[in-house]
Amino acid sequence: MKASLKSLDYSVLQQCMHCGMCLPACPTYDATKKERHSPRGRISLMRAVADDELKLTPAFADEMSYCLGCLACQTACPAGVDYSNLLETARAEVAASGLNRTVSSRFWRAVTIRGLFMNPRLLRVAGRLLRLYQRLGLQTAFRRIGLTRLLPADLRRLEPQCPTVSPKFSHELIRPVELPAKKQHRVALLTGCVQDLTFSDVNRDTADVLLANGCEVVTPPVQPCCGSLHAHNGEPGPARTLARRMIDLFPPSQFDTIITNAGGCGNHLRHYGQLLADDPAYAARAKEWDAKVKDVHEWLLEKGCVAPRAGLGDLTVTYHDSCHLTHGQKVTRQPRDLLRLIPGLRLVELPEANWCCGSAGIYNITQPEQSEQLLVRKVGHVISTGATVLATANPGCHLQIERGLRQAGSPVTLLQPVTLLARAYRKERSAESMTA
Repeated sequence: MKASLKSLDYSVLQQCMHCGMCLPACPTYDATKKERHSPRGRISLMRAVADDELKLTPAFADEMSYCLGCLACQTACPAGVDYSNLLETARAEVAASGLNRTVSSRFWRAVTIRGLFMNPRLLRVAGRLLRLYQRLGLQTAFRRIGLTRLLPADLRRLEPQCPTVSPKFSHELIRPVELPAKKQHRVALLTGCVQDLTFSDVNRDTADVLLANGCEVVTPPVQPCCGSLHAHNGEPGPARTLARRMIDLFPPSQFDTIITNAGGCGNHLRHYGQLLADDPAYAARAKEWDAKVKDVHEWLLEKGCVAPRAGLGDLTVTYHDSCHLTHGQKVTRQPRDLLRLIPGLRLVELPEANWCCGSAGIYNITQPEQSEQLLVRKVGHVISTGATVLATANPGCHLQIERGLRQAGSPVTLLQPVTLLARAYRKERSAESMTA
């Protein structure tokens, strides 16, 4: 069935009370103070389209694109409006209409969303080519002699955001099945797309933390994209296809839990039941899937995480909340509590810790000016803490803020909470082996 605002249960559109509680939480409204750039303003536009009072126009498409999709409004909303569902439906309707599509945007959407991110092996090939380009020094030379000026405007703007590809991908670091010294749980580990290519070491760290907490870790070497990129950008059909592939690869009945360590992916992964509700072959399994998917920080705290006995020295850390982890999954306390388990680590609170950094999936590509304003604001707060390490739990946030800190000349290092925890466990094991 074609996604459209008219096809939604009308009560979902009516749920917004227009109370304005969302306004202070919305980064785009905060930047412009324009009603149409607020959640309730966008919902009014959506309802007008559903009521045939407003045609789909380029201006409507622009407004749906201008929204970060950070879901801060859902946290602030006293009525529990499902803004995420509304926004994804509106974007799907815009995408189906072809509004504001150019030849260039059609090409890049076909290459990325419908091409690379539908085929994990092809995505890894692209990753290896990019890694070769970087390791041979071609990227550095390209930048140094100014050849970036020869790129088309869109690519010239994107080139500085190109992430460094990992020397090895997740399947080269993690065996398909790894066993702990004493097994208490059987878990599946999702390795992601961007996470696999640029943060495979974080996936290894996640596996080590799970092993230290008595988990048999099952990590299939080839995993599909979770579909969040597709769902958030108006492609519900491919998102459903990828959800089915994930459920087939990780039958939920076979695991105690299914672990995700990327905040943006995790929020989408926990809503397969809604995505596949009309699929008779998958609806029941999708509901079971939703019940089994857990963010790694959340699950470790639920089960009683083993505190490492070794510290990491005198370390001052601050923590940035990934939007979809805190507003979508409601996981805020757990990463902080895990960091506090590490002996000697001093955790200082980051001002506006849950304010969006401007990454927001591909927002830094589609809305570079607004994204950059949010990044500068975030980097200023990070530097103000005096921390030497910024911890965050989402690859998009990690890449975005790391770029901002580099541009600001800041020495702050970015690490993920599971990486710090894994390092503490390794230091503990090393100390034990030396005294054995």
